[in-house]
Amino acid sequence: MLGGRWRRVVSQVGRSVAVWAVSTVTMLVLAGILPDFQLQSADGDSATTIAVTAAFAAGAFGLLSAVVWPLLVRLLLLVPALVLGLLVFFLNGALLLVALRLNPAERGAVEPETAVVVAAAMSAVASATGAALAVRDDDAYRRRLYRLADRRHRALPPGPVTPGTVFVQLDGVGHDVLTAAVGKGLMPTVARWLGYATADGPGRPTHRLTPWRTDWSSQTGASQLGILHGSTFDVPAFRWYEKDTQEVMVSNRPTSAAELQRRAVERTGDGGLLTVDGASRGNLFSGGADEQALVLSIATRRRSRENRSRAGYFAYFSDPANAVRTALSFVAEVGREICQSTRARLHKVRPRVSRGGLYPFVRAFATVVERDVVVAAVMGDLLAGRTAVYADLVAYDEVAHHSGPTSRDAEKVLERLDRALALIEKVAEHAPRPYRIVVLSDHGQSPGETFRARYGLTLGDLVRAGCGLPVPRRARRTRSGAEARAAVRAALHRPVEEEHEQRRPARRSEPIVLASGNLGLISFPDVPHRMSREEIDARHPALLPTLANHPGIGFLLVRSEEHGGVVLGANGAEVPVDELDDEHPGPLAGLGPGAARAVRRTHSFPHTADIMVNSFHDPADGEVLAFEEQIGSHGGLGGAQAKPFLLSPLACSAPVDEGEELVGAEQVHRVLRRWLRETAGPQVPIEAEPEERAA
Repeated sequence: MLGGRWRRVVSQVGRSVAVWAVSTVTMLVLAGILPDFQLQSADGDSATTIAVTAAFAAGAFGLLSAVVWPLLVRLLLLVPALVLGLLVFFLNGALLLVALRLNPAERGAVEPETAVVVAAAMSAVASATGAALAVRDDDAYRRRLYRLADRRHRALPPGPVTPGTVFVQLDGVGHDVLTAAVGKGLMPTVARWLGYATADGPGRPTHRLTPWRTDWSSQTGASQLGILHGSTFDVPAFRWYEKDTQEVMVSNRPTSAAELQRRAVERTGDGGLLTVDGASRGNLFSGGADEQALVLSIATRRRSRENRSRAGYFAYFSDPANAVRTALSFVAEVGREICQSTRARLHKVRPRVSRGGLYPFVRAFATVVERDVVVAAVMGDLLAGRTAVYADLVAYDEVAHHSGPTSRDAEKVLERLDRALALIEKVAEHAPRPYRIVVLSDHGQSPGETFRARYGLTLGDLVRAGCGLPVPRRARRTRSGAEARAAVRAALHRPVEEEHEQRRPARRSEPIVLASGNLGLISFPDVPHRMSREEIDARHPALLPTLANHPGIGFLLVRSEEHGGVVLGANGAEVPVDELDDEHPGPLAGLGPGAARAVRRTHSFPHTADIMVNSFHDPADGEVLAFEEQIGSHGGLGGAQAKPFLLSPLACSAPVDEGEELVGAEQVHRVLRRWLRETAGPQVPIEAEPEERAA
């Protein structure tokens, strides 16, 4: 035991000396290449003196990176992560300037802008050298990953070793998109798991692929809440207005996420999927995990040991080499997005949405920073032997919204996500317990141009026109705007006054129109209850006919005093919700099986909007019309958005019996719970080793 410990110490010292030597050589090379970087006095020095100066500066820079850098990152946790990523270069350059000033011989000088370049190169070389030296040393490799994810090694309790489970959510990747990517060779790791033939010969499957069907609200807020907490009740969309609190709930707003999680826990009486020795990484909700990082529902709480929503950033950026690597990738991704959007604009690609402003930085954060930090946290969890880990990778969803679900840009993201899965699989081999890797998605995405691009006005414009309210000049001049105003004139049996003569109604009486992909929600805030069709007709007689007969709208759901609830379609189509089924779908025709059940369930929610609007859907090509500025959208019914996937190991029981369908996030939650129970033995948290508890 003692001998082994001394061997590890000697091995670590040897690697540190090797990294120092390589860093010294790197600094000498950079000093010879860069004119603004000097390691000698103005009068010149001997080669030995220059080498000693480089060695001292490299050692000082390494020590500062190890000691001062983590403190800087912790102090900057209050800075937005996007800003922190941009500060990485400058902070690293500042450390190099300090390292040169510490030289007692007062040799060595560098211009500030050059210091940034030198520091980045030094960090990258030191990281690569350390990793290369540790390749054949499993203990060193594991310790390096512990430091990266800020985790300590935990020893398994006595007795049989039970397998753990890691759930990786590929946000927005539909079942059909995944199978197409595997067929094109874009995701070799997934292909190998599914038993596809490889260069090594015929494959042997280790996983099964199962499609599942979302509720009407096909978006992360509802699906992930259902997957992690077992309830999607009263989540009608990504954003909706609640009349009792007079607030707009937004699924990715921290306060809303916290409230949704509280409601789900209260409804189910259970803390969530991850309550036993679990970890939640990069999610909207915690799942009841005791280890949480980058979890939105706890982001508004005071930071403590129990609440570390941003600890993942510190764990990752505390290693300056990783920080520099991610920052370089961030800048490269920004440039890649600018080039791709410029190419699309020059080639006049259709459909297309604006990709300027801050979007290149938002995309880079989702595809680089969030991915790197979450994957690093998962690696640490695996090496710490946690029982259950759930992580969300949002990269594909962000890019597909703006580039399209099957675009070349989105396919490149899928390739990188596959590499992340391969890395997680490799790290799991070094974990103290075996792991089952489950990959799943929360929804898919449906392609199509935006409602505004096709008709020249937004859903909000159309609603205002149908209510006889003032609309923007551009909307008033469109065909849809003119038709809506004509419908108002016909319904009122009198001409509508010109806009400048209209008396603007009180703002509280104006409708609130919200969009969640191709799902629209219309609420009248001055009416405390959910309005009925009869009340809406009495107040705005042209509104419902205008919406139902518009070619860009598929159907409406409203409450009815006579029928309880009705679905309205074009040409006067009207079907009570209780009479809807897959054989007689009425206005829901072409939306696939389960559409009637999904609409009926949403109708029962307390916070369903006064008018629920689902856009037009073309069954031939699966296209929908997003009410948001997205050419890949989700949130309603129609197309691939409602068909995500579940990729599970064959060692787990089948999700559903043969011939049955997996329907709804709540059923997915029950399946995942069953798999956690299937691991033999009680789910006992792993305790820290005695020597580490003492430390």
